[in-house]
Amino acid sequence: MKRIALGVALGVALGVALGACHHTSGTSPPDSSSIDSGGGGRAIRVMIVDMFALEGSPIVTALGLTQQLSVNGVTVNCNSDDVCELVTGMGYANAAASMTALIYNHQQLDLTRTYFVIGGIAGIDPAQGTIGTAAWAHYAVDFGYANELDAREMPAGWPYGYFGVGTTSPSSPPTGDYRGTFELDAGFLQAALAITKSVALEDSAMAMTVRASYPSPPANQPPVVTQCDVVSSDTWFAGTALVQRARDWMKLATTNAGTFCTSAQEDNATLEVLARGAAAGQLDFARVALLRTASDFSAPYPDQTDADALLASLADGGLTPAVDNIAKTIAPLATAIAGDWSDWQSGVPAM
Repeated sequence: MKRIALGVALGVALGVALGACHHTSGTSPPDSSSIDSGGGGRAIRVMIVDMFALEGSPIVTALGLTQQLSVNGVTVNCNSDDVCELVTGMGYANAAASMTALIYNHQQLDLTRTYFVIGGIAGIDPAQGTIGTAAWAHYAVDFGYANELDAREMPAGWPYGYFGVGTTSPSSPPTGDYRGTFELDAGFLQAALAITKSVALEDSAMAMTVRASYPSPPANQPPVVTQCDVVSSDTWFAGTALVQRARDWMKLATTNAGTFCTSAQEDNATLEVLARGAAAGQLDFARVALLRTASDFSAPYPDQTDADALLASLADGGLTPAVDNIAKTIAPLATAIAGDWSDWQSGVPAM
């Protein structure tokens, strides 16, 4: 969930926005040997996927994406190095529709060897990062799959009123399709980290002031490039109890392998389309990476109420550095892939 406190800024942006993985529901994308490479369209080396215009604009500028293509009704911005970018629009429906339009085009774009890099802003758990942090995800978990009871009506002793579909308590792990979990390729993740770990990230004076209210690192430290995991849902959330639920849900959905860090919106919809595209031979899911940059904190500092934290985050000063840090982090990776294509075209090279 891009956090609700950013709604004013994102509402403006939305008006102009539309312009190897294991999927734990039980269907695994094929390996590269099953990919159909006979599309005949322009072979794209890197496809960057943003969700709204403010996220995409710095990428377009940083990489010189001056060529515009219309692909099944969506606009794709490219440069002469076959690095491209798509703005999907916000929310699951827009993300899924735009990604489907992109992938099933055949005549225009050949995506069979493309590296997909998803990049957007998010809220961040102060236990894992700070405003401006850029976090590469290994796991992406759907936070929207849930039974819900009003907290005033939940059984005594429950920490929150949410529990997995088909389960009987908040401590029960999700099952079947309602697990909603993707594990992104570890090799590509480590390559992305190796290339971007030393990036000097943007910050703001207001973000520095806000993070100083948190008593311990990493919340009170400057932003860095890191690795931790993301939950996504069309319902945006904030506050102590729901952040704890996200931490717990990440552990349950990944059998304790994942660490909740960022709260986003579209990722599982985007990844589901990519996984099905891989199953259809349109792309290689081992070439998918996911970055979220922190625009605000998802939980309050000590003695701050959840409501005050949420309302105050409009002035946290995190939106601009978070948006800028998408481009600051992704551009070096995209440039490395496109510039050293002989090393990357057959798969992620050893770092």
